Formats: sequence, C-alpha cells, structure tokens
Amino acid sequence: MIKRVPTTPFADQKPGTSGLRKKVKVFQTANYLENFIQAVFDVIDDKQGASLIIGGDGRYFNRQAIQIAAKMAAANGFGRVVIGRAGLLSTPAASHIIRTQKALGGLILSASHNPGGPDEDFGIKYNTANGGPAPEGITDAIFHRSRGLDHYLTLDAPDIDLDRLGDQSLAGMTVSIIDPVAAYADLMESLFDFNAMRRLRDHGFCMTFDAMSAVTGPYAVEIFHRRLGFPASSVVNGEPLEDFGGHHPDPNLVHAHLLYERMMQPDAPDFGAASDGDGDRNLIIGRGRFVTPSDSLAILAANLHLAPGYASGLKGVARSMPTSAAVDRVAEALGIACYETPTGWKFFGSLLDAGRVTLCGEESAGAGSDHVREKDGVWAVLAWLNILAKRDLSVDGIVRDHWARFGRNYYARHDYEGVATADADALMTKLRASLATLPGRSVGALTVARADDFAYVDPVDGATSDRQGVRILFEGGSRLVFRLSGTGTVGATLRVYIEAYEPPTGRLDREVHDALAELILGAETLADIRKATGKSAPDVIT
Repeated sequence: MIKRVPTTPFADQKPGTSGLRKKVKVFQTANYLENFIQAVFDVIDDKQGASLIIGGDGRYFNRQAIQIAAKMAAANGFGRVVIGRAGLLSTPAASHIIRTQKALGGLILSASHNPGGPDEDFGIKYNTANGGPAPEGITDAIFHRSRGLDHYLTLDAPDIDLDRLGDQSLAGMTVSIIDPVAAYADLMESLFDFNAMRRLRDHGFCMTFDAMSAVTGPYAVEIFHRRLGFPASSVVNGEPLEDFGGHHPDPNLVHAHLLYERMMQPDAPDFGAASDGDGDRNLIIGRGRFVTPSDSLAILAANLHLAPGYASGLKGVARSMPTSAAVDRVAEALGIACYETPTGWKFFGSLLDAGRVTLCGEESAGAGSDHVREKDGVWAVLAWLNILAKRDLSVDGIVRDHWARFGRNYYARHDYEGVATADADALMTKLRASLATLPGRSVGALTVARADDFAYVDPVDGATSDRQGVRILFEGGSRLVFRLSGTGTVGATLRVYIEAYEPPTGRLDREVHDALAELILGAETLADIRKATGKSAPDVIT
C-alpha cells in the first residue's frame, strides 16, 4: 500500500552539488534521506515504468538506505529496480549498469573516500541515464524542490532480500538482484589485453592491490586473482566492511601508508595499487616509486593506445583545473584537444557524451575513460598493468622515460581540514580581491604572469561555472591554486595546489619538497594561511 507521509523539508543542501554527504546520524534523522530521494523523483521525467539502479559501497546504513529507496521507487511509479547483491555496487560499475540496462538513472549510496561507521559519514547522489553524475541544472532543481516538500511517497511492505540473486516483486515493481562484479569484469576484459598481463605474471611479475576493506575487494578478487591468475594474497583488505575496518578508505600516502612503506622496500612487489571506498579513485606505486595522480594521468594519455580498447588513439583528454598540466604536454605532442574543467566528474560528462575526449582525470586520484561516466579505480590499475606488460619497463622506468620526454611537473596538494567556514570564505575573498595586484610580483625566483578566479564555459552545452578557484600562474609553467572543497562533512577544507614545471633538460631528480619550497612559502605569504586557518601546517599532504 502506498503511503503519503507528511514531512518538513531540510534546507542545508547546497545548490549545484550532485548529492548529500553528511554524518550517518544526520541521515538517520526522521525523513532526511526520504526528502532527498523524493526531491530527485519529483524533478526527473518519464519515471513511470522506468528502470532505476540502486547500490552503494557497503558502508554503515547502506542496506537500510536501499530498502527506503526501493520502496519509494515503487511508490513513485518505477517499473523495475536493479540492485547489486548485498547492496554493493562500485560507483563505476553502477555507471556501467545504468548504461547497459538503459535505466533512467541511479541512486548511488556512498560518501566516496570518507570514513564509514555509525559515527562517520554517509552519502547519496543521483546519476542520470548516461551513467554520470547529474549536471548542475538537475541538481539545482533537486535543491529547489527539496525546499518545498511537504510529503513523500513510500510503501508499507516487507523488506527486499538483498542477498538472493534473481527477481522479486515489490507492490508490482520488479526488483532484480544482480551479481555486482561479473558485468564489470567482462567490460574490463574487453578493453585490456588480459593475455599480455598473464604473460607478465608468468615471467615472475608480482603485484599487490589494497581494497581498503571497501567495495572494490570482490572486483579485485575476480579480476586480478581469478581472471589474471595472480595469487589470492595479491588482494589485501578484500572484504567490504561497514566501517572499512576502522580505516579511512582514501588511497593517498597518509591513509595507505602501509602499502607505501611496503612498496619502498627493496624486496617489494613490482607493482602496488589501491582504491577507495566506492571504487572510483586509485593509487599507483611501483617498487621505490610513487606515481602522483597527475603524472599517472599524463602517462596514461601517452600510452593508452597500447590497450586493445584504445588502439585507435585518443580523441582528446580533459583534466580538472587543479590537476597539473603534465597531461597538457602529452596532448600537444599527440595533436589532440585538452580541456581544463572545474573540479567534479560531472563536468567531463558532456565532453565524453559528445565524443570530444577519451580520457579524463583529476589530481585527487581519479582517472577514467569513455567506457563509463565516472572515474574508475580498478580501470586505472588495469591500464597501468597493460602498459607494464607491453613496454617491458618497471614503474620507475616508465615514469623516468616520461619525464625525459615531456619534463616533470613537481606537484603537491596541501589540505587544511575542518577550517571554520567563515574563516575559509574570508581567505578566498581576500585572495580574489588581490588578483589584479599579483601579475609581475615575484615569489622567490618566479614571476607571476597571470592570476584569475577560474571560470568555465562548457564547449558543448554552453553552461557556465564561475568562482571555481584562484589560479596564480607563473612564467615558465609553474602554478599555485587555491580552492575550497565540499567533500568533507565538518567545516571547510582549504586545498592549496602547488606545481613547479621542470623541462626535460632540467633537474628531474629533486626531492618534491625542495623543488616546491619557494612556492610553498609563497602560498603561505600570499594567502596568510596560518592566520586564516589557525594551522601551522597542512593536515594532509598528497
């Protein structure tokens, strides 16, 4: 029986976001999750009889949220809901299933790389029929609808059995519980040369993949162990846990430090990798060599043609604005377009749908291609394995060869977390007010060539996005970028991106901190970071 439940709207979702990311206890507040889902259902057209995909990263509250979402979907007229067994779907796998099932869209339940557990984080977002995050026009409509809700629709019905494969009925709506792994693994095998990887394994090549007790564990076991034949021990932390084993499932050098420390040993495996809570980020490490996400993107651009699915070459590449310009130099050498977009994978969607780009990436450990409309951690790991299998070089050898050809973009991101929102906003306001005075100013031996507040006009649909971050561009290719991130759940995170370009004939083997020292000091001085944040050092450096 359909129930019309009175509700009072919440007004704390910011316009332009693709979903909500809050503490679990907030989502457990009466009607909070229901309000967001009903707002989504109210603004999307053609839902009567349509298919909807639902799944998440398995974090605490995932199963309960799926039951709520499925009953609301039935009450709102959907004809079919497709759910990953046990409620699990990595974000890239969900994108793939939305596309192959020709669904109207999907609800993805995840707070990405944030911690999980009763006192930690939860999230939900809506992806559209192309498999990608909803564009700003839809997210703005969801926000405005959420401000005016006075009821939501649901069912008075028993819960679905999320662990039994096959079809069930929910008040006349079909609920299909599917294997969350098989279709995705088949897609990967269609893109990459698995036989070449098996030969690499046969020649003694060893790897380790840290699933961080998150959603990619089952995918990694199926692909790296069962299909490629690496030992089962090659996948560590492979069981998805509601609290990610008490760890922070973010594949960076802080939260994946055990993997990093292992890979820096002389007897380390040849290749190490990790992915995050929902499976869309990646970490790439060779024996003795950490590969920055920006370098990884550039190396993928230069070598992806070695994989069968990309043998015809790249149509173009795209990177988020804070991502280093390393990939720009590859695009120039290949004679293909390179697009600079705001942060957020949704900005790549129109470029991918229009066939303008094949490869996209961002500095926050995300890379992917036109096979789905999300970044994809396991895809990036397989792309690297394919390159290693074809080039007969170590990870370190591939990185050094790349720098010798294109130069090196020394790069770091400094995160100041949990900053009071008013203080963070004041810092950005002060920076913006100073932009006109910066050109010609010296920072150490560098001279500011240009400074702006990045704005973007989508070349496909003309949509505009302004105030995306302050850029300070130096003569010779170095940069500073300042922006506030919306991925946290408490306060604001100030992110400072520091990039120094060294040409192929320059010093390519410096320590990163030494190469960036002048720019780090310059960033502190220009933005008065210590005074504004109350912090003497960043909380996280990546």
